[in-house]
Parts: sequence; structure tokens; C-alpha cells
Amino acid sequence: MKIILQMGEFNLSTLDIIIMVLYAVFIIGYGLYHAKRNSSEEYFLGGRSATWPVIGIALFAANISSSTLVGLAGSAYSGNTHVYNYEWFAVVVLIFFAIFFLPFYLKSRVYTMPEFLERRYDSKSRYYFSFITIVGNVLIDTAASLYVGTLVLSLIFPDIPGTYIIIGLAFAAAAYTIPGGLNSVMQTEVIQAIILIFGSIVLTYYAFDGIGGWDGLISGLDARQAAGLSELNAQETLSLVRSADDEFMPWTGLVLGVPLLGFYFWANNQFMVQRVLSAKDLNHGRWGALFGGLLKLPVLFFMVFPGTAAILLFADLPVNYLLADGTICTNLADCTDFTYPTLLYKLLPSGLLGLVVAGLLAAMMSSISATFNSASTLITMDFIQKIKPDMTSKQLVRAGQISTVVLVILASLWAPQIGKYGDLFKYLQDVLGFIAPPVVATFLLGMFWKRANGWGSIASFILSLVFSIVFVAGAIAGMKTGFWSLNFLIRTFVLFAICSVTHIVVSLLTPAPAPEKLDGYTWNNEILRQETIELKGLPWYQNYRILSVLLLILTAIIVGWFW
Repeated sequence: MKIILQMGEFNLSTLDIIIMVLYAVFIIGYGLYHAKRNSSEEYFLGGRSATWPVIGIALFAANISSSTLVGLAGSAYSGNTHVYNYEWFAVVVLIFFAIFFLPFYLKSRVYTMPEFLERRYDSKSRYYFSFITIVGNVLIDTAASLYVGTLVLSLIFPDIPGTYIIIGLAFAAAAYTIPGGLNSVMQTEVIQAIILIFGSIVLTYYAFDGIGGWDGLISGLDARQAAGLSELNAQETLSLVRSADDEFMPWTGLVLGVPLLGFYFWANNQFMVQRVLSAKDLNHGRWGALFGGLLKLPVLFFMVFPGTAAILLFADLPVNYLLADGTICTNLADCTDFTYPTLLYKLLPSGLLGLVVAGLLAAMMSSISATFNSASTLITMDFIQKIKPDMTSKQLVRAGQISTVVLVILASLWAPQIGKYGDLFKYLQDVLGFIAPPVVATFLLGMFWKRANGWGSIASFILSLVFSIVFVAGAIAGMKTGFWSLNFLIRTFVLFAICSVTHIVVSLLTPAPAPEKLDGYTWNNEILRQETIELKGLPWYQNYRILSVLLLILTAIIVGWFW
């Protein structure tokens, strides 16, 4: 994908290029400096020694990847400011995760989420979940980040084939991930998050300066509606809760679908949970999860609203982009993935542009390195160790490094296909909508219903796979009614309900799980009572329950303001 006209408008100055090169060298060196690989626990979980600030920032950096930045700005440019609902709902999910699931994860001392499923259910569930998680890591997280990196750099270097850019970006991220493991990944994420936040604030300043501040945004959006250029006025555009017939996120989808995707992403996905598994103890894990949620709240102001401001900045901007499907885009509204790169290159002066582009690439490297490490952990601990249980700790580390190289190649091959969707968020939704429902059903039922067993789990997984195949086949055939016509979020909930019912029915028709599958892996009220006693000895600012309530209040204020 490259720009074929107006190429001179996207050139970087020598200063910008120097800043980007120096940053790339620094971050690779910093990652290698913090490498931990003496044992499998050090390589895959950083020695389980991470403190809460590192965990929280790492969660934020891994989540706010380059694909998220581009997706948020692109959705906001389309008038879908309520894309922010995915961000604030992370607070609710992380609090739920910290209360109910994290204690079991840390106590079991598992390396992977599929390993936890085997403890609760059986090996069938473990292998299936591990496989689809690896596929999801390659198809969603890694490939999407590579696609975005290509999107940005192809504007600067239009004569370099996108394939070469993808390969270069993938191996740059792998340069410190392969030798350094999770600790290298998390330590670099701290630096990258700082640069990312700074760059987002700078870009927001220039975007709002260009439209006359907040008042300019409001008056400009209202003027567009008055002129018949938009169906929504300012209040409607900035609203986080939309009508039931909204195509992007109806209020029904917000209530039913968003929680499921959030729960899968933050509480079940190896890509994110692995950071919390590295915590030195339960308190640091909980504080880190809450801190990560806190960092998600300002995303509305520094990552979503610049895309909204772009509606006024670039409504009449002529573009001429050659897209992956061979068509030419002349209206930014038809190729919204270019919104964020256009904001960068049109608004920022030399020097700052290099730093902010470096921040965008930092976000990309955070996401890629995180998925490489989590996927290699799954391959090594869920498959290779099972095949060869006599492998030493150092041999497992080497297996993880080799697995990462294979993942780099696979992700590089798939990334160019994403551009054919035309909208990055649509691509992410289509894949997540079928991965998340059976996983969430399996974890929730396994934690809160003692009768749930392995047969119910694998039955719901297989059913979801069948639904996925049927849906894709129908979509290719042009089906647009029934299940195919449902909003993505409603479709996700319907599939979740079907998987849950299947899980329950099959579990009731098959033998109850053995006692060892329940003890230490299912919730009971005694856990809450014991925890209450333990928390009495902590000051309020270390009591995660009080911190959770304060975080929920802050979230409610922001959501209520833009309701």
C-alpha cells in the first residue's frame, strides 16, 4: 500500500529520520540489556518479579498498539466516537479480573491460560484453546501491527515494496524479543508507553489548535450538520451511547457484546494476562491491573478526539491512495485507516514529527514483541514441552526462540492481506467475534459453576468453530440475512449464549468433574471472607477494593459526561 500522488508532502526531514533511527537503536539495546533467559520462568514470565507500575504500563502499551491508534482515529473520523466504549469498559473488566480470576491464576503458577484450562477441565480444552490463541495472535495482534507500520512508512518511502517494510519491522521487533524474553518486552514497553503518551498529547494539541480548540470542534460539527454534510450534530457525534439501530455500536451491543470482548482480551488472552502472571505477588498483580485500567481513561481525549477533529481538518482534503485491493481512494472517509498517518504528516513540524512517528513505531514494536513472546510461550509450554517432557529449562528457552522466528515469518506473510478489508477495526472485529464467545463461556462457567466439565468445554469450542466456518462461507456466498445481518456485537453475544447453553447441556449429560478439577480452580464465598481479613491490615491506598471503587467513580464521571 502506498501513496501515489502528493508524495512530497510526506517526506521526513533529516532530523526526523535521525530521531527515528536513534530511537530504534536505543530500544533494541535497552531490551537486550534487560534480557532474562537463564531459565524458562525468567524467559517466559520475567522471573515472576514484576512490580505494579511495570505491569500497568506494560498492559497499556501492549494494548494501545499501533493498530489501536489507527483504528481509534479512523473510527472517530467516521463519526464513531463511541469506539471509546471499548477503552473505558476495560476498567470494569480489569476490576472483575482482579477480584475473581487473578488470585487463581497466580496461585496455580501456570505459564499459560490454556494450561489453566487443563487444570480445570482437560487436555482437549488446553490444546484447542492454545491453538486458536496462537492463530489469533498471528492473525490479529502481530499482523495488524505490521500492517499499520507499513501504512505509515509507505507514505514516507513509497518506492519501497510493502513486503520489505513488513519484514524489516518484524525482525526489528524480534531483535530483542527473541534473545530477551518477557522481561525485555515489558521493560521496553515502559519506555514506549511514555513516548506514545507524549506523542498523543502533542498531536492532540496541534489538531485542536488547527480547529480553534474545543469550541471550534463543537461549532464545526454543528455547522456540518446544518449544511447537510453530516447526519449528526456535535452532541450526537460525541455521544458514547447510541441508538439501537446504530451500525457501529448500538446500545444493545455495548451492553451485550463489549463486555464479552473485553473479558476475553483482558482476562483470558495470553497476550495480556502474561504480563500479570509475571507479578511478584497478588497485590502487585492487582495494583498493576488497576493501574492499566486507569491509563485507559485518557485515551478518549488524546487518541479518539484527534480523529474527531480530523473531520473538520480533512473533510475537503484531496487524497489519492492506492489501496491493497487495487482501487484508488480519493476520499479519506473511504480509507479511514489513513486518518492517523495523515494527522501526523499534515500537522506536526519537523523534529516533533520524527519523535511522534517513532512513538507510533514504538507502539507497533510493543504489540509485536508482546505477541511474539506470548505465542512462543504457548507453543513451547503447551505443545513442545508436552511432546518432549524431559527438556531442560535452557532447551525450552531455545525452543521458544525458534518458535518466535517461525511466528515472525507467518505474521509477515499474512499482514499484507489485512489491507483488503479496507477498515482495520472491521478486520479485528470479524476475527475476535468468533474467537471470544466460547472462550469467555468456558472460563466463566468453569470458575463459577462446579458442574462444568471438559466435555462441555470442548463441545462449545467445536460448535463455535463450526459457526465460524458456516458464517465465513455464507459471507463469501453473499448471505446478508439472519445471522449474517446481525451487528457484530450482537452476533458475538448470540454465539456466546449458544456456546454457554451447549456447555451446560453437555456437562449435565456427562459425568461430573473430579474433585481435583475443582479445588483451587472454582470460586467460593470463603475466599472473599478470608481476603477481607487480610485487607484489614493495609492502608486505604493499598487496598485494591477501595482503589477499585475510586476507579469506577472516575470512569462513571467520564462516561456520564459524554453519555
